[in-house]
Amino acid sequence: MRNNWLKLALGLLLIVVVAAACSKDEQSQKPESEPDDQGQEEPAGEPEEPEEPAYENVYPLTGIGTNDPVDNRIVAVMVNNHHKARPQSGLTKADMVFEILAEGRITRFMALFHSEQPEVVGPVRSARPYYFNLADDYGALYVYHGAANFIEDMLKNGAADHLNGAYYDNDGHLFKRSQNRVAPHNSYLQFDAVKEVAEEKGYDMKAEYEPLPFLDEEETAAISGDNASEVSFSYNDTPVRYVYDEELEKYLRYNGDSQTVELESDEAVQLDNVLIMATHHEVIDDAGRREVDMESGGKAYLLQKGVVQEVQWANIDGRILPVKDGEPVGLVPGKTWINVVPDRQSLEGTVTIN
Repeated sequence: MRNNWLKLALGLLLIVVVAAACSKDEQSQKPESEPDDQGQEEPAGEPEEPEEPAYENVYPLTGIGTNDPVDNRIVAVMVNNHHKARPQSGLTKADMVFEILAEGRITRFMALFHSEQPEVVGPVRSARPYYFNLADDYGALYVYHGAANFIEDMLKNGAADHLNGAYYDNDGHLFKRSQNRVAPHNSYLQFDAVKEVAEEKGYDMKAEYEPLPFLDEEETAAISGDNASEVSFSYNDTPVRYVYDEELEKYLRYNGDSQTVELESDEAVQLDNVLIMATHHEVIDDAGRREVDMESGGKAYLLQKGVVQEVQWANIDGRILPVKDGEPVGLVPGKTWINVVPDRQSLEGTVTIN
C-alpha cells in the first residue's frame, strides 16, 4: 500500500514538471513580431488643439467677443488734456479715443465708452462741433461741460443727443468737483448716473451697432510694415509719443516723458491700434476755435504690433477708418486711439518714426 502511494506522488510530480517545461517552451518560441503588450499603454495620439471659444456677441468698437449683451449705447465724453488736468481718469476703459486740437495748441480727448464703463471720467471740458458731429456719427450720447452759446444752440436744436455738465455742475450725482484741482480742471463725470439722467431727458440708451472691421488671429500675425518701436509728433512744445512694448504687444502713450496713466491707480493706457491722420484745420474766431475737416479723407499712419503702414483715412458711414487701395484696413481687436493732426505740412514732416 505504501508503495502505491509513493508511485502516485511521483506520477503527479512528473506531470507538474512536464507542464512547466512545456509552458516555458511556448514562451521561448513566441514569434518576435508578436508584441507582448502586457502592462503597455496605447501610444498617445496627436494633442488636440483647443477649440476657439464661441461667443454670442462682439463689442463693435473693440472686436472682442463676449456672451454679455452689447446693446448699450456708446457714451462719448470730452476729456480735458491741459497739463493741469493730467493724469486723467477713465481713459484706460475707453474703447476708442480721438485727440484733436481744441484751441490754441492744446488738444482735447473725446473718449468713446462701450465695452467697459469706468466709475469716473474726467476732468470733463467744453463742446466743439467737430467732436459732437463725430459722436453723433458713431451713434453716441455726447457728454461735455460747458459750451459757447452758438455751440449750445446747435446741440439744443438737435445736432446730437447730449448732456451738458454745466446744468449738473457739482450736483453730486452726475458731476462732482474735485477739491484737489482748480476749475476748469476739476469737473468729473460720475458714469453710473449717465443712463438714468439720459433716459430722464428722453434719450434711448439702447442701440445696435455694426462692428468695425477687425482682423482675425491669422491676419493679425501676418501684419507687415516698417518697424515702429517709437513714434512721435507734436501739437505743441510737448511731443506725443507712442512706445511699443514687445512683451505686452501694445503701444503705450506719453506726453513727452510723462506716461498717460490713470489718476488713481497709475494703470497705463495700452493700445492695439493708433491711427495718425492729417486733415485740414481752420481757425474761425478770435478765441482760437477751429473747424476740422473729418469728411474728406487723406494721408495717415497706422501703428499695429510694432510696425507702421502708410494708409489713407476715410469717413465711411460716419466712422473714421484706415483704408488702402480703397478698402478698409482691419484693426487688431482691442483699443484704438486716433490722433488728428493739421495738414499744414506733410505727414512725413510731422511724424518721427524709429
